Amino acid sequence: MKRLSLLVLLAAVAGLTASARPGAPEAATADACSLPGKKPVWIDFADGSVPFWEQFAQPGAVAAASNFIFPPQIRARGAKTVYFDLNFTRRTGTPTEPADPAVVAERANRFYTYASNAMGCPNPVIAENELQGARTLTPWSVGNAQYRANVLIFLRALAAHGAKPVLLVSSSPYTGGEAGDWWRQVAQVSSIVREAYFPAPSVYKQGIVQGSRTIRQMFRGGAQDFISVGIPPSKLGIMLGFQTTRGSGGREHLAPASKWFELTKLQVLAARTVARELGLATVWSWGWATWTPAESDPDKQAAACVYLWTRDAKLCNAPRMVGPALNTDLTTGQLIFPPGSRCTVLGHAVRWDVSASISRVTQDPQPAFTAAYSRAVASSYAHITSKAILNAEKAVIGLHFHGSRAAYVAALRRDRASVGIARGIIADELRRARIQAGLRVGSPSAAEIRAYYDTYAAAPVRLVQVKPAAPWLANSRRGFALGAVAPPQVFTLKNGKQATLRTMTGVFKVKSLGPTVDLAELPLAKARKPIVTALVSLARDTAYQNWLLARQKAAQSQTLCWRDQLPAVAAVPLTDYLPYLALDSGAAASTTTLG
Repeated sequence: MKRLSLLVLLAAVAGLTASARPGAPEAATADACSLPGKKPVWIDFADGSVPFWEQFAQPGAVAAASNFIFPPQIRARGAKTVYFDLNFTRRTGTPTEPADPAVVAERANRFYTYASNAMGCPNPVIAENELQGARTLTPWSVGNAQYRANVLIFLRALAAHGAKPVLLVSSSPYTGGEAGDWWRQVAQVSSIVREAYFPAPSVYKQGIVQGSRTIRQMFRGGAQDFISVGIPPSKLGIMLGFQTTRGSGGREHLAPASKWFELTKLQVLAARTVARELGLATVWSWGWATWTPAESDPDKQAAACVYLWTRDAKLCNAPRMVGPALNTDLTTGQLIFPPGSRCTVLGHAVRWDVSASISRVTQDPQPAFTAAYSRAVASSYAHITSKAILNAEKAVIGLHFHGSRAAYVAALRRDRASVGIARGIIADELRRARIQAGLRVGSPSAAEIRAYYDTYAAAPVRLVQVKPAAPWLANSRRGFALGAVAPPQVFTLKNGKQATLRTMTGVFKVKSLGPTVDLAELPLAKARKPIVTALVSLARDTAYQNWLLARQKAAQSQTLCWRDQLPAVAAVPLTDYLPYLALDSGAAASTTTLG
């Protein structure tokens, strides 16, 4: 009897509000239960606590609201509605004070009747705000175990009536052991939406690229917590936060408004990317309401317009409402790549096929990815021409394969490489040479020179004349060439003879002016200059490694990669796998003939 009276009263209220509403678009009233078929479905909290709720009440939008007053008006303006239950704990209790399970199902039955009438739909979507203690570890206390059981009872009862319950979760869930079983049971009868809020100032400071990546990773993480325990993405959603109360995430007094509009836009773009990537069913928005003075914000309506406009320019004309405070660029920081590219960094692409080809050599995709990324970073600092690469390739074939290209190709094939892969590595070596030439290193000490002289007493050394000036002669045209830095051909020349030597970094005319002797046969005074050349070359090798690692690390803040899967920052010398492609000893200081 009491239920009948309640239904009569609710019907009367609905009739009053319906009589005052404008004419409903035919498409909106045709089926109050149907939501957009395109995934993800965007759902926005927009009941009477939102001063500008009409902004969400339009065709193409889905508004989450409560009671019998605003949902009919929202639908009358062409939007769809879902029920937003702000009193979930009144129905199930809390972890410390769970309700009597005997009354929970009856409460669900009554609430279904209320919500379905408010939505004008026998199969309403009903969002339950929100689960308490999602992160509680097992074993649960008696109270929490009963509370979790009550939540399941309530959701199952709604689903049994044909409703589509949605459980909102505000914190990282614990999914181990019996908790994982509980979440899977929830997913059998309900969708799950993870609330993903963050303080805007800290993310804004990261910049558009890094900030966008941070937001996407947060959204992914919120969904992956559930996907990892077997809950399908089609049962999941994420909720974005646009609240303005200090300490609750959201704007957190980020100023000026243009910065908040930028973060609003980036949230939408990130949510769209992650939802499509993972196959999530819904994206929700929260924070538009003004229940207290602390939640009042003069920019909130404009932010809502930016939010809608970013989703679909037809939903709100943000450029007109916001004006110059809105950055209308929808591409910067987004995962948009040239065809075939896995990443972009500093204007250069890291291609999927390049990473894959290198992985055939390394037999491990991770160092291959890092090597390809390292190549792209270094390419921003030194350009190597095709002519220089082909000339260096000829030098490799001449030095290591007696001029036989067939032998060279066979060696590459044996090492799981190809001519194309080899040319990429040769370019890496030439690029290293050019960059190393510009790196400053300190001069070796007298003690270091003496230690080298004593340690490498048997190293070959020879007096030569060279044209043009060679780096392995400290950029001189005459002097002692040391085996650690000079091309090996220098030490096989007949005494007094001249030959043209092709090296990876250029062609030199070399004339021997004396026999090859051991370093120890030279007085230290004469050996000093070639030893310094060798030690400086070693120092530059180390300096280059440090330089490259620092540039890789710095570039990551501006790097965009597929699904934000960035490579590790590391040095991966591919000549460890193909040593015959290594730069001529000592030539890493040369820039004379690099095209």
